[in-house]
Amino acid sequence: MADIINLLAGIATKDPLDALRDHRAQAKENAQRSFEALLEPADPRGVSFRDRYAVSAFTAGLLGAPVAEEFYRDLLRDEDEAASWTIAELLDDALLELDSRSSVRGPYGTFESAALAEENVTGPWLSLGEKSIEVLGPLLAAGLEFAHMLLLHPRDARPEHLALLLAAGWDEDGIVTLAQLVSFLNFQIRISTGLAALAHAPAAAGPPAADEVPSTDDGAAASAQHSLVSSKGGEALETVGERVSTYPDLARPELFQQSGLGWVPWIAPVAESDLSDAQSDALIEAGRAKNPYFRLLARDPAALKARTLTDFDIFFNTTDGLGRAERELAATAASRLNGCLFCASIHSHRATEESGRREVVQRLLDEPIGAKSDLGDPLWNAVVDASAALTLTPQAFGPHHVSALREVGLEDGDIIDVLGCAAFFNWANRLMLSLGEPEVLMPGK
Repeated sequence: MADIINLLAGIATKDPLDALRDHRAQAKENAQRSFEALLEPADPRGVSFRDRYAVSAFTAGLLGAPVAEEFYRDLLRDEDEAASWTIAELLDDALLELDSRSSVRGPYGTFESAALAEENVTGPWLSLGEKSIEVLGPLLAAGLEFAHMLLLHPRDARPEHLALLLAAGWDEDGIVTLAQLVSFLNFQIRISTGLAALAHAPAAAGPPAADEVPSTDDGAAASAQHSLVSSKGGEALETVGERVSTYPDLARPELFQQSGLGWVPWIAPVAESDLSDAQSDALIEAGRAKNPYFRLLARDPAALKARTLTDFDIFFNTTDGLGRAERELAATAASRLNGCLFCASIHSHRATEESGRREVVQRLLDEPIGAKSDLGDPLWNAVVDASAALTLTPQAFGPHHVSALREVGLEDGDIIDVLGCAAFFNWANRLMLSLGEPEVLMPGK
């Protein structure tokens, strides 16, 4: 099978960029395996091929990726022509809503912490009508609403959204597969966008275009729609009972911080004693069996294994390429913009460990991404700007970001590392945000 990321980016086999991707051969191979695990599994289990392709086409359309949208639409047409037309209509409506708000890009969302309320950004929500639900069925309809939320409103994810999926007929394994699928597509499409920009960037820098970053707005209609979704979610919570955990007494973080956070799941992970051989193998490292996050992702072991091996090669293959501190910086910038306090805590701490620049890293956490703060290092500024542009929804990364990265001394292989790190955390953030939430660790825990 053709390499899908190369296909979406317009990169031919043996192209110089394809050769540079081979410096992260394990990441390249396992990104492809992730596609196969999530879009072409040998056994689709409880998530049909039609539903996988429909969610993928819808996600690609919202990301403003026409090549990827047509690729997944073509797969969907082969499975269900009627569903393909309905997805097209839904995309037309959703994109019209987004176009009417072009001054504000995603990610949208409301922080639970009042201390971060000034960074709240309202945006459109998707609530399907009866006609669409009739054509698509309640399972896929709920899946598309979840995909819209996870793509555009990652930090708005709450336990109620999982309750809505359960009430519509999804089971826990299917929810993990759905979250992996949408999150993976955010990685796949973003990195292919970045690679396409790298392929077409001029040798010399042109004037940088201004990126539109999330900003607060009134959004009364969107807030009212969100209230309706929350109300439906509250009713669903009562229906599904103990299958969703809500943690009313959890010690939630108030601000972005370096280290000191744990994570709790909203639906049940696989019990450590119940892990199958395939699930244990997918963890890669035996110690991860103690971690509820990885045991939850083990509900789809093929997707987990491919994702983990992609992660390891992007971040820990230091035979060449971008420095480790800068890789963690890119992950931190993406996490800060998406609003993932847990991921930002882990990777800002690692950026500090690798660089020794705690105060500079903390400045990145303390100020909203897009405030154009100067970190005092042209290279770090360029990495943060590029990572933020790739994280915006629709992403804003373009050839001028490539030129800016080249101007501070990065080679094209280094730039691919920046793209990989930022894109990967648009995958990781969405899993962390949609399946559970962070907690402040008490001493001794």
